[in-house]
Amino acid sequence: MVSALNGRDGIAQAGLAQPDLIILDLGLPDMDGQYVLRHIREFSAVPIIVLSVRDKESDKVLALDSGANDYVVKPFSVLELLARIRRLLQSSAIAVNQTFVAKGLAIDYANRHVTLHGEDIRLSKKEFALLRHLTEHAGQLLTQSWLGRQIWGVSYEEQSHYLRILVGRLRSRLGDDASNPVYIETEPGVGYRFIDVQNNHPVVISPPA
Repeated sequence: MVSALNGRDGIAQAGLAQPDLIILDLGLPDMDGQYVLRHIREFSAVPIIVLSVRDKESDKVLALDSGANDYVVKPFSVLELLARIRRLLQSSAIAVNQTFVAKGLAIDYANRHVTLHGEDIRLSKKEFALLRHLTEHAGQLLTQSWLGRQIWGVSYEEQSHYLRILVGRLRSRLGDDASNPVYIETEPGVGYRFIDVQNNHPVVISPPA
């Protein structure tokens, strides 16, 4: 593991150490962590988990839309953080394999074939697109605006309520309960996360204790 005590060093280590994952604290002594996040995203697609005491919805949305893969509010459980790290690292392998298998759900991306506990699941084009984005980023919190733009394009802003309807339909196909989800978790006001999914060498960018 490589540690960086400020934003400038963190940006440098992100390029030099070529980490498998970055844990980024927003409260850095030399610059705002949001700037560090945007700068790293200019040259790297490495998974990034943001840690912060900032719990406002606007801060979460800004970080996620700027390229963070997950956002964890302090104080947090170490076990929860480790689980999120495992999910992110495993989701990176999914894109290479072009298949996804978890909790009885199997997806063949190339052939658009989905089964649940061995039974074929028929999905519409948009339902499959939503499932693909969620599972390709399994364990990551995806904002409503990002998901909407991936599925409907720039016109999404004019029909944002359709995403909630689409998520509801997909949950119904999977037999998922929004109040006690197995597959799709809602972060109110922010977005959705596919619940699932070990651990290599993260870079931690955090101010000194």
